[in-house]
Amino acid sequence: MSEQTSERPQVNVDAKLAIDKFNVDEANPHIVVKEDISDADFHKLMICCPAGLYKLDEDGKKSFDYAGCLECGTCRILCGKTGLEKWTFPQGTMGVEYRWG
Repeated sequence: MSEQTSERPQVNVDAKLAIDKFNVDEANPHIVVKEDISDADFHKLMICCPAGLYKLDEDGKKSFDYAGCLECGTCRILCGKTGLEKWTFPQGTMGVEYRWG
């Protein structure tokens, strides 16, 4: 009788995201976080963003970088009215370009 393990397969998200190409529109961010976003809303975004773009540093300072956005809309659904100034899809030819891998 063979021994079965209950280990779940591990996925390296950074390695998967590195396969994709991001064309960043430096002059026109498609997501803008409110300066006065609540800690609760920011915490939701930190937990739920699949690309991990919402971060707190050691001093508790909030940061966000739209450059690696997967355009999934999770942040818009969670905090679109309360935590974001702007959420749109990037301009044509900009944003994420998914690649097989």
